[in-house]
Order: sequence, then C-alpha cells, then structure tokens
Amino acid sequence: MSGAPLRLVFLGTPEFAVASLRALAGSRHELVGAISQPDRPRGRGRKSAATPVKQTAEELGIPVLQPEKVGAPEVVEWLAALQPDVAVVVAFGQFIPKRVRELPRLEMINGHASLLPRWRGAAPIQWAIAGGDASTGISVMRVVKEMDAGDVCLMRETPIGADETAGELSERLSLLAAEALLEGIEQIATGAAEFAPQDPALVTEAPKIDREFARVDWGWSAERVLRRIRAASPRPGVDVKLALSGKTFRILKASPVKTGDGPTVVPGTVIPGAVRAHGQCLRVGALDEWVDVLRLQVQGRRPVEAAEFLRGTAVSEEERVEPPPGAEASSSNHPVEN
Repeated sequence: MSGAPLRLVFLGTPEFAVASLRALAGSRHELVGAISQPDRPRGRGRKSAATPVKQTAEELGIPVLQPEKVGAPEVVEWLAALQPDVAVVVAFGQFIPKRVRELPRLEMINGHASLLPRWRGAAPIQWAIAGGDASTGISVMRVVKEMDAGDVCLMRETPIGADETAGELSERLSLLAAEALLEGIEQIATGAAEFAPQDPALVTEAPKIDREFARVDWGWSAERVLRRIRAASPRPGVDVKLALSGKTFRILKASPVKTGDGPTVVPGTVIPGAVRAHGQCLRVGALDEWVDVLRLQVQGRRPVEAAEFLRGTAVSEEERVEPPPGAEASSSNHPVEN
C-alpha cells in the first residue's frame, strides 16, 4: 500500500450506506465529515427519526450535516472548509450540483448497486431480481450530472440466489459496496485508478418502485410471479385478497411447488389466480404452475407460516384471488421481463 492518506467526506442516507461509512471510518484515510438527508417521519407512528447514516456518523464522532439541498451556499462553504480529497456517495438521494461535484481535490465517486450500465436508477436491486438476472454487483463510478452515467473505475460481481429477496440481496451488496469503495479509494490514492466510459447501447433503467411494482398478475408464469414477489420483499410487498373469505395478506415468502408434491400439474389445467389448501401448504395458480405461499402476514398481525394461517382460515375449492387474473396488468412492467 502506498500513497498518502486522503481526506474523505461521505454522502449517504439509508441503512444500505452504513457499511460503507463504517469501512471508510476504519480505513487508513481520514473521514472528516458526512452529509445525509434531513430527518423524516418514519414507521407507523410517523415520528421524526434520524437517518441511519446520521446515527452512525454521530456514533463515530464524525461531523454531519443534513441539508434540504446539498448545493446550498452554506453547505458548499462547509464542505470547502473540510478540504476533502475524495467525496464518496452511497444512496444519498439528492441531485448533486456541479459546484459540489467538483469541490473534492481528486474525485467524487459513487458506489452503485448494479453492474453498470445495466440498471441505472433508484431501484437497481429490485429490477435485477424482477428481470431474472443471474448476477448483479457494485460499480464504483465518477459522479456526473446524468444519473449513474459516470465513468466506471471498478466493478465487483455476485450471483443472485434463487430464493433471495431484495432485502436479503441489499444486505449482501451493502457489504460488497464497502469493499469495492475501499479498493477504489486506494486506486485513487496511489494514482492507479482508471475510469472507463459506459457503453450507452447496453443501458437499462431501474426506476423508483411503488405499489404498482408489487401488483402481481397471476396470469404470468410462475417463475415471473415468484421473481416479482422476491423483488418486492420486504417493500412494497405483494398483497393478496381472497375473493370469497375476504382475507387479505402480504406474501412474505413463496416458492415453486416441488416435483411430486401435488396437485399434479397438467399443462393448461392450472387456473391462474385459483387458491387451494394442500396439506399445510397454501397454493395460488399462475399461468403454468402452482406457487406455494410459505409465509404471510395479515395486516396488523404477526407474520405466520402458511400452515398456521390455514388452521384459522377455511379455503373453499372455489376460492381465488382478487382482482381476477388478467384484469389489470402492472403499468410498471419492464421490457426485459418475461
């Protein structure tokens, strides 16, 4: 290792950014300040709470600022007084103007949770799962005016688990981001960093997700339904309403039906949206296969396994989900999904 230690500032907001903040604070470099989004109402009580990055920065004794706009004159003045060599951005959540991007002596870099140029945007982890990608990763890139379009210094790839939810993958990627950013900073410190432009022909977009993203059409293939459930977990969450019983619940975990674990599937015989109780399993029909709902949560109650739910809920042979399958397709469908 060579090159003088650098003065770093950190810009980040949610839990995803905390591992990177801690890694920088524990490195040989000097973390001289942090910027996070303002405190916002959170949780059911909607009480104002500090962001995870603010909480961690205060725990580590790092000065932290929470401006509504990072480009405000007093914020730029505060940053300039810190004299940073490198600024590191992880899931900050604000547009960063030129006067701030160009303030660090050497670079402003970002740790983005995808293999760029695939999945530029606010929800790369969710779209990678929904799109059926076999792998994803972290890209360390230069921050520029256009979102996630900067030259890339390095990438770290990881496979996406067959049952992995967006929440679980986010935890793994947050740790990978910390490793990749440390490596990128060392490359900058030693003068070894080489930034390469992204191929514009390979760009795909990962827009912010909302309730529409979690609207499953049971006329999709079982594989696509399962991908969307995993991508929407834990938030916004796929909700199901049973047409006859009126029961409404959120699917927390689901899987394909194991071979030989009936009902026997004859192509063309599964009714999309049909609901069946099979032993201790709760099953919902998709286009080509049954989907096993393994774990669920009725609103206002604790999460339970499907078997516990079935002990208190009779499922008629005529039961089905609402709305009727095929009645409304999600407006958030992405062209790479199938």
